Amino acid sequence: MSKLEINHPDKLLSPSAYSAGVAIDGWLYVSGQGPLDVKTGKVVEGTIEEQTRLTLDHIRQILKAAGGTPEDVVKCTCHLKDIQDFDRFNAIYVEFFKGTRPARTTVQSMLWGGIKVEIDAIARIGK
Repeated sequence: MSKLEINHPDKLLSPSAYSAGVAIDGWLYVSGQGPLDVKTGKVVEGTIEEQTRLTLDHIRQILKAAGGTPEDVVKCTCHLKDIQDFDRFNAIYVEFFKGTRPARTTVQSMLWGGIKVEIDAIARIGK
C-alpha cells in the first residue's frame, strides 16, 4: 500500500509543500486547485465562470494523469471568495460533472492571491 504522486501534466513549477494528487489503493486525492497558469504559477484573472472552468480543467488533467475522468469523482470541497457567486459557479460546475454528481461542500473562504474559487476532489479510479 504505497502512495503515488500524481502531477498536472503541463505544470512546469513544482508544488512547494503538497502534491497535486496522491493515489493510493484505487483512490485519488486531488489537492485544492485554483485558476493558476500552470507554466508561471500566476493567477489567471477572470470572471467566476472563467476561473471555475480553468480550475475544473486542472482537476480533469490530474484525473487523466491518474487514469481517471470526472465521472470517477465522488466528493468535492469548493471554496468561493464570495458566496454571492454561487449560482454562476454552480452553472459551470454542473456542465463539468454529468450523471451522478459528486457529493459536495461549498463554502465562502478567504482565498490567496485574488482567486475566486478553489476546488479539491476525491475520486475512485478503476475497479
